[in-house]
Amino acid sequence: MTQKAFKYRFYPTPEQETLLRRTMGCTRLVYNRALAARTEAWYQHQERVGYSETSTMLTNWKKQDDLQFLNDVSCVPLQQGLRHLQTAFTNFFAGRAKYPNFKKKHQGGNAEFTKSAFKWKDGKVFLAKCLQPLNIVWSRQLPEGAEPSKITVKLSPSGRWTVSLLVDVQIETLPESPNQIGLDLGITSLLAMSNGKKVANPKSFKQKRKKLRKAQKALSRKKKGSNNRHKARLKVAKVHAEIGDARNDFLHKLTTQLVRENQTIAVEDLAVKNMVRNHKLALAISDASWGEIVRQLEYKCHWYGRTFVKIDRWFPSSKRCGHCGHIVEKLPLDIREWECPECGTNHDRDINAARNILAAGLAVSVCGATVRPEQSKSVKAGAMKQKPN
Repeated sequence: MTQKAFKYRFYPTPEQETLLRRTMGCTRLVYNRALAARTEAWYQHQERVGYSETSTMLTNWKKQDDLQFLNDVSCVPLQQGLRHLQTAFTNFFAGRAKYPNFKKKHQGGNAEFTKSAFKWKDGKVFLAKCLQPLNIVWSRQLPEGAEPSKITVKLSPSGRWTVSLLVDVQIETLPESPNQIGLDLGITSLLAMSNGKKVANPKSFKQKRKKLRKAQKALSRKKKGSNNRHKARLKVAKVHAEIGDARNDFLHKLTTQLVRENQTIAVEDLAVKNMVRNHKLALAISDASWGEIVRQLEYKCHWYGRTFVKIDRWFPSSKRCGHCGHIVEKLPLDIREWECPECGTNHDRDINAARNILAAGLAVSVCGATVRPEQSKSVKAGAMKQKPN
């Protein structure tokens, strides 16, 4: 069994919207207070505060006269907010994320309900303290017999309400395919494949950049705290939502097609977080969403029984001749085609890199051997900078 989330749009009644906004506000308040308490305890007393201590704090906060409104909403989203804060600190100490930030009202909000805080009856969702079911637009049906184990209600900055249902499903593996493919991620071409094909970069942000710029200029002219500024901020958020929707739709269709058509998929383990430090390429790299492509390929391969391989990020996929194995010393980004000085083979930079990635991925998947030759080791091992191929 695999846990899978199904996301839907829903339209709350005025009573439901009031209660949900209040719940999200209380969740945000508890999260921020707990974050402030943990930060203060460390910097002033060098004491570490964990989830159990913040849970005790929440109990005491509910008894205070100025925080009695915390008792008017379900306690489950409040506790889940503290658990999310604990996860944020865990990721921070493990080096996977930055220090947790305070949540802000204009960023929207979310509330997570476990089984004790909602009821699933006749295909309808009843949240705690709500008498009416959520008016969900069922764009696709849940698997037969599946029941949600967790429900997350989210309000986006653009004012869109969505509900995510987490269910346990049995995903059938796809029939075995004879195809194997290596993928080289890029900017001009989003994907170059080892079979010689390329996928153009849709550049979702660039298409909406003028519209976003116009909306942001209008927002900057509005008086802070005014109703007109609130309306202008919603317009900016809606443009960002359009960009995100177009990007996600394209990436999901692309990655699903790749997983369905290929048995083995090999990609590079790119250090995107370090690459976006290059201010000249940061916008283009972020718009391409390389990290999201790899993430989607990884979990979809796991779902459907495909083989997913990441090769070493320092493997010279672009500088290595796919015909004779010769590695050139330098290959600037502006050179898109090059000729091997040893065997004279002419290479398309991206296609050659994709073929080398596939060969290296097959070597790793078969024997688990390293694919980094001695010539490809970085001179500065401590520096984590990497140039896109």
